[in-house]
Amino acid sequence: MATMTPATPVPATASPLSMLTKLLATKNDFSALVARVALGLVILPHGLQKTLGWFGGGGFDGTMGFFTGQMGIPAAFAFLAIVAESVGALALILGLLGRVSALGVGITMAVAMLMVHVPNGFFMNWFGAQAGEGIEFFLLAMALALITLVKGSGALSLDRVLAERLSR
Repeated sequence: MATMTPATPVPATASPLSMLTKLLATKNDFSALVARVALGLVILPHGLQKTLGWFGGGGFDGTMGFFTGQMGIPAAFAFLAIVAESVGALALILGLLGRVSALGVGITMAVAMLMVHVPNGFFMNWFGAQAGEGIEFFLLAMALALITLVKGSGALSLDRVLAERLSR
């Protein structure tokens, strides 16, 4: 007669609260703080160009029109890029949802680099001698985003405060 073995228990799915706690989890890491704040401070003015038209930017309508009309980017992705560079940059500075914000900024930088800047070579266009900006800025921004993705928001972040409260 065959013996029956009990079925392997199926692990319970993680609760949304535990998933949020893992997303926010970060150590009191100064290097993560520097990476996320530097990224946020460098990207925020670009986001303000796209949302409010500051610093010579086209504002929200102008940027959406340029992204969707001239560049052929679908409206949903154009909107997400604008949000990543504005709300995402501000969230990075505050250390709020740092991993999500870093992912958005990193993807936006990768797309901009590949769609526009690769043909211009490596270097920034410091002296106006080339057709446009090269890829060096984008590589640095993506590296800072990767640090934040891996380490989280680090020291002095709202993520750290929220994660500690949620884990109680």
